Amino acid sequence: FLSLVAEFCCGFFVILILGNFWFLAVLYLLWLYFDWGTPSAGGRRSHWVRSWTVWKYFREYFPIHLIKTSELNPNHNYLLGFHPHGVLVAGAFGNFCTDPPFKNLFPGLTPYLHIMPIWFGCPFFREYIMSAGMVSASKESVSHVLSNKGGGHASVIVIGGAEESLNAHPGSLTLNILKRKGFIKMALKHGAHLVPVFSFGENELFKQVANPKGSWLRNVQEKLQKIMGFALPLFHARGVFQYSFGLIPYRQPIHTVVGSPIPVKQNLNPTTEEIDQLHALYLQKLQKLFEEHKSNYGIPAHKSLIFE
Repeated sequence: FLSLVAEFCCGFFVILILGNFWFLAVLYLLWLYFDWGTPSAGGRRSHWVRSWTVWKYFREYFPIHLIKTSELNPNHNYLLGFHPHGVLVAGAFGNFCTDPPFKNLFPGLTPYLHIMPIWFGCPFFREYIMSAGMVSASKESVSHVLSNKGGGHASVIVIGGAEESLNAHPGSLTLNILKRKGFIKMALKHGAHLVPVFSFGENELFKQVANPKGSWLRNVQEKLQKIMGFALPLFHARGVFQYSFGLIPYRQPIHTVVGSPIPVKQNLNPTTEEIDQLHALYLQKLQKLFEEHKSNYGIPAHKSLIFE
């Protein structure tokens, strides 16, 4: 969905340049130059955009649910690790970029969904995603959010990133996380409490072409991901009036479960050992969260998360 909107916005910008409105394109480029750092400085959210009626229907389509398991004190800042990426990241968008799900369950906390910086280079589209509460996934951006002195800020990071979308097959429980420790270091440097979040049903929205590791398709996808910065999963789902083929996601319920916070004491210069220890604790808490809730959402008892 975001890709389609981005393509439309870029196409509109090209029309301005080629048409009789080129001066508007020039004015926008000037605006873009002076506003370039905003996605790394907290963005520019709009409660009006986040409350559009269309998002209510978007959440009800699947439907998307946000489940609270513990209180999050708004006097602290938090770093929420979202899993898994899936193809669409529908749970992250529906729960953290639209009102009122998160606001109602966690009053006093403002969520910021961090996404790849490349999206903020798309004319006009960048204005929309910032209005929804999305900000850059750069270190500067995460630091800006977690540096709020009064607390009340929550960085939401999809830990597995674009690479994990290549594992987004129905029934898949594989997470790309073992080598991803940058979010742990950021939490330590800012004293932000860590919160594992698991979104049940995220991988059930699309069927992806078989791409096991080592296959020619997976090798090509991984090479393109390294070059472009984002992955290109080959997926399909349903159409508008039929269910056999199309790009509209299947109507599968998504239950995004927010776990209990892991208290983190600020450490401006954490050692590798300290980062590894907190990372191991985070994996333990994430696994525990999954095991405690999997039976509620149709996951067989013998299945567990696989960390790669």
